[in-house]
Amino acid sequence: MDWMLTENGYDSSLAATLGNKFFIGNGYLGIRGTLEEYEKDQLVAINLSGIYDQVEKKFREPINAPNALYTYIEIAGERIGLPNSETKSHQITLDFAHGLFGRKTSYPTKDGEITVESERFCCMEQPHIICMKYCIHTGVDMEVTLVSGIDADVWDINGPHLNNVKFSSSSKEENTFELSVHANTSEKRIGINVWEITSLRILDDIIPDCLEQRKKQQYTHEVVKAESKILNRFTISLPANGMVCFYKYIGIYTEKDSALYERENKELLHHALLQGYGTLKSDHMEWWKKCWERDQVVLEGDEEAMQALNYSLYHLICIAPRHSKSMSIPARGLSGQTYKGAVFWDTEMFLLPFYLYTEPKVARSLVKYRIDTLVGAKKKAKEYGYLGAFYAWESQEGGYEACSDYNVIDVFTERPMRTYFRDKQIHISSAVVYGLMSYVHTTNDYSVLEEGGVEVVLECAQFYYSMLLQKVPFGQFELHDVVGPDEYHERVNNNFYTNRMAKFTFDMAVELIQNISKLSKETQNKLAKQYGLSALLTKFEEASKRIYLKDPDKYTKLIEQFDGYYKLKDSTLDEVRSKVIHPKEYWGGAYGVAADTKIIKQADVVTTLALFREEYEQDALQKNWDYYEPRTEHGSSLSACMYALLACYCGNPDQAYPFFLKSAMADLKGGGKEWAGLLYIGGTHPAAAGGAYMTAVYGFAGLTIKEGSIAVKPCLPSSITKLSFLVQIGEKKYRVTVTKEEAFAVCI
Repeated sequence: MDWMLTENGYDSSLAATLGNKFFIGNGYLGIRGTLEEYEKDQLVAINLSGIYDQVEKKFREPINAPNALYTYIEIAGERIGLPNSETKSHQITLDFAHGLFGRKTSYPTKDGEITVESERFCCMEQPHIICMKYCIHTGVDMEVTLVSGIDADVWDINGPHLNNVKFSSSSKEENTFELSVHANTSEKRIGINVWEITSLRILDDIIPDCLEQRKKQQYTHEVVKAESKILNRFTISLPANGMVCFYKYIGIYTEKDSALYERENKELLHHALLQGYGTLKSDHMEWWKKCWERDQVVLEGDEEAMQALNYSLYHLICIAPRHSKSMSIPARGLSGQTYKGAVFWDTEMFLLPFYLYTEPKVARSLVKYRIDTLVGAKKKAKEYGYLGAFYAWESQEGGYEACSDYNVIDVFTERPMRTYFRDKQIHISSAVVYGLMSYVHTTNDYSVLEEGGVEVVLECAQFYYSMLLQKVPFGQFELHDVVGPDEYHERVNNNFYTNRMAKFTFDMAVELIQNISKLSKETQNKLAKQYGLSALLTKFEEASKRIYLKDPDKYTKLIEQFDGYYKLKDSTLDEVRSKVIHPKEYWGGAYGVAADTKIIKQADVVTTLALFREEYEQDALQKNWDYYEPRTEHGSSLSACMYALLACYCGNPDQAYPFFLKSAMADLKGGGKEWAGLLYIGGTHPAAAGGAYMTAVYGFAGLTIKEGSIAVKPCLPSSITKLSFLVQIGEKKYRVTVTKEEAFAVCI
């Protein structure tokens, strides 16, 4: 399998797409795959995890740090670099086996050809550190000015977020130069410190070992402070075939990391300088080697699928918050400020399985984030007049709800549109419960229940119970006025997915109450005092039995997505697309082109059946797949994997394969939706990556876990001859191997 991505030639219109595709990160920060000379217009971002800011009444979003990768060259006073300079050749690469970004660009200048090469990586074991190597080669004698420093004029969607920007510089050792930027966020005045140390080396390819020659080579240096930048300027006379290289060690700390963040940042960076670029790179590559020994999924017979899947896993590895015991992952990972850097249901329903089976500590951090934001969820429920916990649809730190009532811009009026994501997508609370209980059932780690997990489940069950409506003649409980996974149809009654997930929440609450004796006496006493457990048990058992779940039709086996869905226009996708006037217009809402049709945004009924397939006949699974797929726009990257999974559960892996590939290649190919109205929503797609993993593991391998026991069942598409991967279940690790004829899991 080829672990190297390569893009040859230059096209300025691809800056945003390639920024996603060539992303690197380490969980603490993420760096878009942009060039060193780029500025904010090319969507440069060093995105920080878990730190948010709001300017005036704009959307609250995560912080992009000052860009210490900023570098360009000048020849005879002329700036050389993209997107404005002519190139003789240009190439960027991503070695996703080792998390290394590289570029090589040759420029034809009036004085002769000059070539720039660079390499960078985010240290995986030291997440505050970024390392970069930048080299200039000359074909003829040439004087070159190298300009490099920190650009504090960063790309913001709803900024600017950095205030009180202060620069400093120093040079204590020969050929070693220090720059730093300190700033505060606008809203809470959180301190951010970016420190860089640059080490300069001038070499000569003709006589590389001649020390006397090196001593004769001179350069001049000055520090330039602009309004938003602090820069080192080196003017160097290079001979033909000469080369200058400099190594950058960049440290990023915030006040949230430590009260002594500036001092710790400087100390960390000086230690990195002593280690040297080669040592740091070697340690970084060794980390990735061990990581892939654990995480790689082998798909024999299909190189394209294997590369796409492991590239997807690379992105999941890059955004895992290993540095924290309680942090989640935004819907666009760390690829920028899109979707406000918020945590959605994506994390629990699509990302969690990968971490559960490969890095349970990361999975625990994701779960603990929801436990620690319970206060915010209870506050939101109270705001709407409900009991229990109503989790934020777009969650930021502390469970802060980042989603507004007017969350999409109408492309025709350019006015905010009333949407119902914030207040009607109540299925978010059940996703939190699903993730938490999946963690407990898989790892048998009951400590998260002791640390507040039980309260999360009980409060979410209370929330749904307080929303139930009863139709007296029928004796059933219903949930009205909701938005399901299919967001194109708003304020519907009895959405099949929402009702089933509410039932799941009631069932989990019942399970925990019935098994309360497994917890410590202290926790039991606390819960008994806080809740009337016996009364809750009775309420939740009744709610689980009486909540209305649509049954498959006796003849067609179809399940209506929500009350009245069948009465909508049965338009085709092509018919709906033909009504689109503006390419960025939103299909849902009151006036969306899909709102009065059966066309849905993403898997809804199909998602429900994939999660609870054992409750339905095989015929019903297939009939609903056949009915809903032609009516699904797949307008979300979360959709394809659910169709892939259900196809596998129907015994049709070849039908699943193109949907699996679509998920796995979401960031490799690009081309997904980047606009919701006038709101930019581009970036990487972690949920699609997680969905591709789920399809391979749950679908093609047929992996199931019941009470700590592992089972596998082959369901391979025709192009894949063998599937192999590792999973960790509790304290045990298994090697799963699947062929066309057999499947087995061996404890290792």
